[in-house]
Amino acid sequence: MKHAFVICAYGKSKYLEQCVKSVVGQSIPTTVLMCTSTPSEYISGIATKYGIPLYVREGKNNIKDDWNYAYNLPDADYVTVAHQDDVYHKDYVKYMQKKLRNSNKQDVIMYLTGYRPLKSGRVSFDINCLLRAFLRFPLRFKMLRKSSFVRKCCLAFGNSICCPTVTYNKSKLGQDVFTSDMSFNIDWDTFYKLAQYEGEFVYESKCLTLYRIHDEATSKEFIDNHNRILEDTEMFDKFWPKSIVGILMKFYVKAYDTYS
Repeated sequence: MKHAFVICAYGKSKYLEQCVKSVVGQSIPTTVLMCTSTPSEYISGIATKYGIPLYVREGKNNIKDDWNYAYNLPDADYVTVAHQDDVYHKDYVKYMQKKLRNSNKQDVIMYLTGYRPLKSGRVSFDINCLLRAFLRFPLRFKMLRKSSFVRKCCLAFGNSICCPTVTYNKSKLGQDVFTSDMSFNIDWDTFYKLAQYEGEFVYESKCLTLYRIHDEATSKEFIDNHNRILEDTEMFDKFWPKSIVGILMKFYVKAYDTYS
């Protein structure tokens, strides 16, 4: 079972080294790579310090191309595209391997875990996190997670899957898994696409990933420029009639308060 973490590094994030430590410190060793479209001495310095191969993507940085570049890089069956701000539990790979050993490889679309927000250095479990865990609950059951309808229902009330928690079955999905034209909801749109595949989302409900919330985060930027509202509305349109979308958005925008 060949697995790889690929860390996407940008700019000069003060959180990058903590992310690196969490993946190189896994209780079961795995391949770790780093890539960037904004090369700098800071990024190359951290890669060198931890003995991680660094790859530079030419061209203007954007989420879709950067994530596909990271996803395509390793010669591995399973790939986790790690975000530089986030932190992985030391047993992330251990639990992943345990879950995948009990699954038919050809059925696995992706593996995902529970998560908790990390804000101002403190791990929290707010109402938004609780609601999203509730939406993912059906994925605990093997027969349910094989249903495309159930997988889509888990996404129909919002993006209940935290992108950095996900490991993709590259041997099943092939190259360039990120095909969405969205700028912010590229992950939600990708999960919606993958939910329609034949197979299953293998879910570990334990919180094995910490999703960092801070002012420099992409989510914060898209909330401030109002592009998130537009793309969230577009995603709900895939599931619901307009009249229902309007109601859902009145509640969904309250989740943005997490970044305030």
